[in-house]
Amino acid sequence: MKNHVMKPALIAACMIVLGSVACAQTVPEKFVVSGKAAARIHDFTTINLATAQRIAETCEALVVARAAKRSYERDKDGNVIYPPQINGEAPQHTIMVLDNDGNHVYFDRMDGQGYTNVVTAEMKARTALLTREPSKATMNRVARDPNQEAYEVQLGLYPVAGGLPIVVNNQTIGYVGAGGYRPNPPVWSDEICVHKAMLEVLGPSVPPLLEDVRETAENNASAAAGEPLPVPTWGSTRAPKATLPPEWVVSGAEAAHVFEGNQISLAAAKNVARGCREFASNNGSTMSLYVLDNAGEMVHMERMDGELPANARTALLKAQTALRLREPTSLRGAPMKNSGYVPPRNVAPNAFNFYLGVGGLPIVVDGQMIGSLGVSGADGTQDESCAIAGLKTAFGEHALLPVYKTAPAKAGGH
Repeated sequence: MKNHVMKPALIAACMIVLGSVACAQTVPEKFVVSGKAAARIHDFTTINLATAQRIAETCEALVVARAAKRSYERDKDGNVIYPPQINGEAPQHTIMVLDNDGNHVYFDRMDGQGYTNVVTAEMKARTALLTREPSKATMNRVARDPNQEAYEVQLGLYPVAGGLPIVVNNQTIGYVGAGGYRPNPPVWSDEICVHKAMLEVLGPSVPPLLEDVRETAENNASAAAGEPLPVPTWGSTRAPKATLPPEWVVSGAEAAHVFEGNQISLAAAKNVARGCREFASNNGSTMSLYVLDNAGEMVHMERMDGELPANARTALLKAQTALRLREPTSLRGAPMKNSGYVPPRNVAPNAFNFYLGVGGLPIVVDGQMIGSLGVSGADGTQDESCAIAGLKTAFGEHALLPVYKTAPAKAGGH
């Protein structure tokens, strides 16, 4: 009898169950972290940055297209061409992509979104992660029996549709959550937007959506009365004054929605990330990056393939510290290291929860602070250099940057 040697990829995709061999389809390499980056994190089945970004931007394009009442197109490189808005309607959407372990991979908050839109997008994604099913399944259980809601919340679940596992060929590669768009199922909802985006990006193997379970009259007083509850309108129709050009800050109807005219825009935040990502790639490194607005809420986040979750965490801490201090994290971190004191005597990070590793910068443009930035993952002083490259890409000479009279000393990358 000949011995048949199975290829490693086939061995990984197959398992023996009660004497029979069941082989699962493998995920195309273009959708997941691969090569040396996957080897570094010991995971070849988790969503990569390119796929996460493409899902998010496709969903955003669908939202903009609905607001503009026309379809969107892509350029020759596959990038979305957003159609212009009409009637001043502000497209509202926030999207979060997690990896298989629940770590942040990619996040976008479209201009004009408030606090609950930011946090619920992640809550929906984490509900899908914890249950391995759409967050709508949890919502449906509550709709059938409202007494279940307290139990679901105690378990850390958010019983609202909009969170989905990202499944390709029966393999989960991550989780996505979306929020911010007023639901109108079955015509439109956050969940429908994300599902349409995944079908376009990943193909037909994406599982279909669950059916909605509606509350009965017994469970809903307004439904029992046969009349919907009145819904008030809220929000300004007048955009607040801004001191910077609209390509850098939230403007128009979006600014009117949040009553803030000097808040960094998503477009500007993504330009910052692009510059930092190019810097890291050109220097043979990777990075994790967070951009926060001037209230400390996330605007954009991305984690390059192969980055450790700890780097993403420290990037967020740096951005939060730079925002609170309104100065580079290195401005206090370096002198404390130069002092020669042992770490327990450094009161600032311990008492005030400051993270003073190099790589956190406030985003100050023409003297106006519009947000903050945190970068981790690069070696030595490259975290701050990466952040500076991002700010230069987005704002050029208008950005306030740290200046060193001498070359900065080598410091830890975290």
